Amino acid sequence: MVYIYKKKVGEKTYYYLRASERKEDKVAVKDIAYLGDSLEGVKKALDNLPNYANQIRKAYKTIHNFLESNRYIKRIKELKIKKDVFLGEKTLEIEACKLHYNSEFKKQQQLTKEEILKNFIVEFAYNTTAIEGNTIKLAEARNLLEEGLTPKNKSLREIYDLQNTEKAFRFIFDAKEEITHEFIVEIHRKLMENIDMRAGYRAVDVRVIKANFKATPAPYVKTDMNLLVKWYDKHKQELHPLILASIFHHKFEKIHPFMDGNGRTGRMIMNYIMLKHGYPPFVVRTKFRDDYIRVLRQADKSDLNKFNRDDYERLILFLADQMIQSYWSIFL
Repeated sequence: MVYIYKKKVGEKTYYYLRASERKEDKVAVKDIAYLGDSLEGVKKALDNLPNYANQIRKAYKTIHNFLESNRYIKRIKELKIKKDVFLGEKTLEIEACKLHYNSEFKKQQQLTKEEILKNFIVEFAYNTTAIEGNTIKLAEARNLLEEGLTPKNKSLREIYDLQNTEKAFRFIFDAKEEITHEFIVEIHRKLMENIDMRAGYRAVDVRVIKANFKATPAPYVKTDMNLLVKWYDKHKQELHPLILASIFHHKFEKIHPFMDGNGRTGRMIMNYIMLKHGYPPFVVRTKFRDDYIRVLRQADKSDLNKFNRDDYERLILFLADQMIQSYWSIFL
């Protein structure tokens, strides 16, 4: 396969067409063409490489994603947006996603927007449920949510899990509400329909399997959720939305306010926070599940009223990467 490799020397950036090939247990990598020192030059150079035309065509989406994402990063740099203390260089990449989302995706024809959104929902529903153990594969999820074809040998719970995720996402996508107890409970209710009818915050204790923290004791769930909602209201104007969403997600999971569906609800609210602040939603991919669990655990030292940078840095950067990767692969 071929892809564009970017090399930075001082303030200058140079672009190369790079090829990688697996040979037995090793991957051989070599630069096969110099493409110039500007994105405009890269496009022209790619059109003048007849020897690699077939390889470039096969890698079209990868190359196109690279060029578009870097074009928008360049536009963000020209706006001289201040880098966030937590996010550093990733601030530019996140803002590039936001700029493209609002200036390109939202201005597409309605049918095109719906097709892109549907694709996102399939990816999101598959990954967020798979993280929790759903065994329906991506192709089966696509058939279910796009064609109404029920996968064979799967439980009704798993099927409802995906269908409910689509309904809940469409609910938050159009919602305008503030983050309140009622709104959080409604999202959870939609996700758990026909799966778990225990509505509202839990009234009994739960043990979170393989966790290194103890969930909030049942009598204090409402108290801790009050603290979390107040924390959100206090910081929603001063923190970057991705940081706000990331920290809210962790604190929510640590409280574990419901008997079941906490992870799915937490990721849904995290995306609602992004949408509410004008940013695109994103997917935490199940193939990174172990990394995801690890960075959530690393934040466990912070309590509900604090957000120590050292505790949250890895979680925030992980979720930033998930956002950037999923955005350009789905919305472009």
